[in-house]
Amino acid sequence: MIYTVTCNPSLDYVMLVKDFTEGTVNRTVGERILPGGKGINVSMVLNNLGVKNKALGFAAGFTGNEIERLLSAKGIRTEFLWLPQGNSRINVKLCSGEETEINGRGPLVGREDVDKLCRRLDELTDGDGLVLAGSIPEGLPDSLYGEILHRLREKRLRVVVDATKKLLEHTLEYHPFLIKPNLAELEEFFDVRCKNRQEIIRYAKKLQDKGAANVLVSMAGDGALLLTEEGRAYAMAAPEGKAVNAVGAGDSMVAGFLAGYYATEDYKKALAYGVCAGSASAFSEHLADREAVEKLLSQAPEILEQDM
Repeated sequence: MIYTVTCNPSLDYVMLVKDFTEGTVNRTVGERILPGGKGINVSMVLNNLGVKNKALGFAAGFTGNEIERLLSAKGIRTEFLWLPQGNSRINVKLCSGEETEINGRGPLVGREDVDKLCRRLDELTDGDGLVLAGSIPEGLPDSLYGEILHRLREKRLRVVVDATKKLLEHTLEYHPFLIKPNLAELEEFFDVRCKNRQEIIRYAKKLQDKGAANVLVSMAGDGALLLTEEGRAYAMAAPEGKAVNAVGAGDSMVAGFLAGYYATEDYKKALAYGVCAGSASAFSEHLADREAVEKLLSQAPEILEQDM
């Protein structure tokens, strides 16, 4: 079983506005309300690809109830820890040519709530997958994901971490199975600007040297690079298509990679599935489904091995 953890889930209110203008009344030409949060996006795409999983995390108030209802309607199993006060956050995504986001803060999560989550994760068994993805609520330490992995260090889990800065750094000593920085996050982590593919590989290798088994660097329209625990580096360009939606593409890549790897235990096939899942989400207003991914796989660019 794969478990995803979203510490600060949201309702995403996506508004389409033809020509947004500040300081005046704007009217939408379309709108959607979706469950959001990186781990939840991973759960939704895994579900679309036929991979059983369960979404864990914290929820509160009427927005938390709606997140749970929407996920249940999609057939996704949830096991949220309910907070006594506040409401799960609402993130507003304004699409008018470019996309503007206003992300809510979310409810207060206390130490006792974290302890409840850790006790639930204690029940995971060898062979399970665990995805720790996204930001954490204010007031929790940057070491949170590291603390969780320290607690679970005796279990043989496939752990995926999709986080930034210190939140990611604290996990590396526990040798996560996969980390997935995008290019901007990789550059921010090392305070550099990568000028070419070899420099991207060099800095991704530094993350391996710090402990990550496999490093998947997403590069938006340029596809992705994968450094494997076997000492190989692979590059795959993105399939051709028109990008219409940036929301959840990176999370879809994580889900696709996991779905591909669990099915084949082949890193090249997992990379192809991941890139095509990310692209399928980017080319649609909705998250990737199996039909869209398999269509892109049938016309996917060749995977190239790179020098390390």
